[in-house]
Amino acid sequence: MAHDHHHHQHNHDHRGPGHGHGHGHDHTDMDWAKMAPLLEAQAELYTPLYRQAMTWLAREATEPGLVVDVGSGPGVVSCLFADAFPGARVVAVDGAGALLERARDRAARLGVADRFGTLTGDLPGVLGELDYPADLMWAGQSLHHLGDQRAALAALAGHLAPGGTLAVLEGGLPARFLPRDLGIGRPGLQARMHAVEEDSFAEMRASLPGSVNETEDWPALLTAAGLKHTGTRSFLLDLPAPVTDEVRAYVVSSLSRLRDRVGDGLDAVDRTTLDRLLDPGDEASAHRRQDLFLLVAHTVYTAQRPS
Repeated sequence: MAHDHHHHQHNHDHRGPGHGHGHGHDHTDMDWAKMAPLLEAQAELYTPLYRQAMTWLAREATEPGLVVDVGSGPGVVSCLFADAFPGARVVAVDGAGALLERARDRAARLGVADRFGTLTGDLPGVLGELDYPADLMWAGQSLHHLGDQRAALAALAGHLAPGGTLAVLEGGLPARFLPRDLGIGRPGLQARMHAVEEDSFAEMRASLPGSVNETEDWPALLTAAGLKHTGTRSFLLDLPAPVTDEVRAYVVSSLSRLRDRVGDGLDAVDRTTLDRLLDPGDEASAHRRQDLFLLVAHTVYTAQRPS
């Protein structure tokens, strides 16, 4: 299983660029190797948010021996865990072998390969191959790629050490990068794109094997898995205009993927506006405009296995 979107924008195309991890909703035939650069770019941009979350997690998961990144994608976040917890062994788990290869390469580049491992296979079953239970388990926008999220949480809880912590990143607020009024088209384009994305996300969930409709009350779901809900906190990524070239490239690639994925759900006026935003020759395009920004909030829920 991944993460931008996993499968994650894998940390895969989770709920697509607009929802932060950009995994695709058509993730059954997603070419993760092709998606990897976008997934990596997104996770690198979101690094300040992940570091804040890890500082918060460290208050509960003190000096974990084993950290498991469930649906790790190309391993950007896994390697951040290795940096945040220098005494820990980190295992990145994903269904996409091509992404885990990139994770191993990253760990080697960063000098943490000696305490970094990967596990390839379908979640949550592949967790049975872990050598020992996890002290800290992170599921960053990966649970929503599993049909039965309640059963998946119970399975994850079963691979926690007594007193171990499960941290689930789901929900929050979708990424915004466009002003409400662009000066072209009808104001509110991005809000309408988010609405179409929500329908697309619901269709993705419904098409998963063994899909079960679940009220997204994560504290209640964690409690049902036999864990004690210990905290909920949202983390903000606030990159105001004018943006760096990296942020601009991310916004353009995100808009391009949105055009491919949800463009047919927009009316003709909005499709025309989106096409102008993607035309490098247009003065109003995302390639040129100075009012792009990146603003997103991710919510993390923590729960502890009784010791």
